[in-house]
Amino acid sequence: MTTAPSSAAATEKVELQIGGMTCASCAARIEKKLNRLGGVTASVNYATEKAKIQFSPQITLADLIATVEKTGYTAEAPQPDKPAGTGDDEPTREERALAALRTRTLVSALLAVPVIVLAMVPAWQFTYWQWASLALAAPVVVWGAWPFHVAAWKNLRNAAATMDTLVSVGTLAAFGWSLYALFLGTAGEAGMTHPFSLTVERASGTGNVYLEVAAGVTTFILAGRYFEHRAKRRAGSALRALLELGAKDVAVLRDGRETRIPAEQLAVGDEFVVRPGEKIATDGIVTDGTSAVDASLLTGESVPVEVGPGDAVTGATVNAGGRLVVRATRVGADTQLAQMARLVEDAQNGKAEVQRLADRVSAIFVPVVIALAVATLGFWLGTGGTVAAAFTAAVAVLIIACPCALGLATPTALLVGTGRGAQLGILIKGPEVLESTHRIDTIVLDKTGTVTTGHMSLIEVIAAEGEDHDAVLRLAGAAESGSEHPIAHAITRGATERLGDLPAASGFANLAGLGVRATVDGHEVLIGRPAFLAEHDMTQPEDLLAARDAAEAEGRTVVAIGWGGRARGVLAVADTVKPTSAEAIGQLRALGLRPVLLTGDNATVAAAVARTIDIDPSDVIADVLPADKVDVVKRLQAQGKVVAMVGDGVNDAAALAQADLGLAMGTGADVAIEASDLTLVRGDLRAAADAIRLSRATLRTIKGNLFWAFAYNLAALPLAATGLLNPMIAGAAMAFSSVFVVSNSLRLRGFKATR
Repeated sequence: MTTAPSSAAATEKVELQIGGMTCASCAARIEKKLNRLGGVTASVNYATEKAKIQFSPQITLADLIATVEKTGYTAEAPQPDKPAGTGDDEPTREERALAALRTRTLVSALLAVPVIVLAMVPAWQFTYWQWASLALAAPVVVWGAWPFHVAAWKNLRNAAATMDTLVSVGTLAAFGWSLYALFLGTAGEAGMTHPFSLTVERASGTGNVYLEVAAGVTTFILAGRYFEHRAKRRAGSALRALLELGAKDVAVLRDGRETRIPAEQLAVGDEFVVRPGEKIATDGIVTDGTSAVDASLLTGESVPVEVGPGDAVTGATVNAGGRLVVRATRVGADTQLAQMARLVEDAQNGKAEVQRLADRVSAIFVPVVIALAVATLGFWLGTGGTVAAAFTAAVAVLIIACPCALGLATPTALLVGTGRGAQLGILIKGPEVLESTHRIDTIVLDKTGTVTTGHMSLIEVIAAEGEDHDAVLRLAGAAESGSEHPIAHAITRGATERLGDLPAASGFANLAGLGVRATVDGHEVLIGRPAFLAEHDMTQPEDLLAARDAAEAEGRTVVAIGWGGRARGVLAVADTVKPTSAEAIGQLRALGLRPVLLTGDNATVAAAVARTIDIDPSDVIADVLPADKVDVVKRLQAQGKVVAMVGDGVNDAAALAQADLGLAMGTGADVAIEASDLTLVRGDLRAAADAIRLSRATLRTIKGNLFWAFAYNLAALPLAATGLLNPMIAGAAMAFSSVFVVSNSLRLRGFKATR
């Protein structure tokens, strides 16, 4: 796991919206310029069009924006948070930009298609067709490719080069040569025709025009950019959908009356009403009413959760049952929904090691390509080739080399993967987490609250020979109803669930460390440790002793009950294993992981839980103090293991931070969530397996994207340099590579959790 630098406390953080970027090289150049400022650490993401910056107090926000603008791009300061659905214009701005690009692409395509058709079909080349082609191609090269030319000019002024430089130089070179051939060569003469060829031939260049190359390349690249931007919007749709989940208005209680107000006006401490079918406006505590709450939008868990007074509820979940009154405990940016969105966006803005490698490659790639194009031109001319043949080969090199797909390979997969994870209740905190998931071989599972429910439950009631089972349970539940002890709660809850209403108890007395005494239905009932009953001459018969020993062998806590001078039964209480934990262990094993059970409970309890979920006894570590959990992780790492840790408690935080991959149950403590790499919103251990599967799938997609991005360029460059690739076909292939990479990333939207 990565930790913040020690100087982080003396720095500020900001996220700027960057405008004008057209490729990964743009992002790399802005990042380089920002990082040259003293005390600034910046990461610019081309896919999200944002710069995440950490800077010292000596640097101002105005300095950062000015630096970006001097580089030739725009930067906007962060706007105050606006609640979902209140008219935030950010999506509208993106939609306007996308619409403008679509218009530019369509107009260019309408003008370019006749130019390409005329060039490809000699039989249709009528008298002066070349001048008609010029009239159609000129708007495409000038207006259609205008964004490329503007970006190239900005780059030139800053002594830099990007993918736009390659596109601009390539299309203008093809267009310029065509003008030369038309006005000063023989290409403008009446009756001029020339066949279309995918290869470069050694011939005189004064009779050839490349208008179809200039117009075709522009159109193909514009189309590629359009589909790329549209796909990027789809890739980020999960985060936008997450932000739109919240309720828009709420019925708040003021002076005993309901008043409808916008949800963003809620304050901590306000009480509000949630009717059946309504969304809960913000995080809070139920003060009145009982209901079932559907949290599937946030957690992916389809089974509604029963809530009542004192239970916590989360904003954006849906009240599926009765009327609830909720007291707000967290509002605005502090809610779980807002925190989830922030975690997802932080992960999307970060950079994995593979992305940093791609950025370094793309930053030096453009100068290398320009040098290669010049070398190609010189080689052809030096070996006796015509100017036209040399020029065409050089332009093909410029066009095919554009590594736009390289810059999209990582961020688009990360956008889709983290967005899909958020929909499934899996929050990936950063891209470096992805690289950890494929290396882990051991997963340490904290028992309480992770493998088990973390709550004591009544497991078994054994009545002595001749006693009525229900009578034993009814009197035990009633007697324990006055106690605050977790075991007492478990017995009372279990008795109520099985028998309904319990009789009233009187004369209640709690004897610390021993048990309780109360009068129920005229009986003075004693319930507690077996020794407590023995002190009152209530000796347990052999059948109860055998039942007690058997229950304790299973790791259960045993409580004895007696009245009327005799022991009447025993009750077994335990922290129950979650119903899905055994299935989750099988899924983790299928991923090649060795599960290790870690607990502070005694070895008997740990062994019983391990048997239930099919963990080998040798992989059980019991009697571990909270402070020693981190030492267990360190010991496994010292043995050469790459360790993941799953936990939910405050005492798990250090171990989660020490592990190579920390997974925190979202139902647990905030400090554990902060210390982890992955947060599982659901309290279901199967989500851990899903999180690892999704992370690995995202990393595989990133690596596959990088392979194809490199493969297109590396395979096609020699063909272009040797004159075997027409520049227009090169442009189409380059545009297709970007669309392919983004489409490949979008396949992650179909990732399904195992249920």
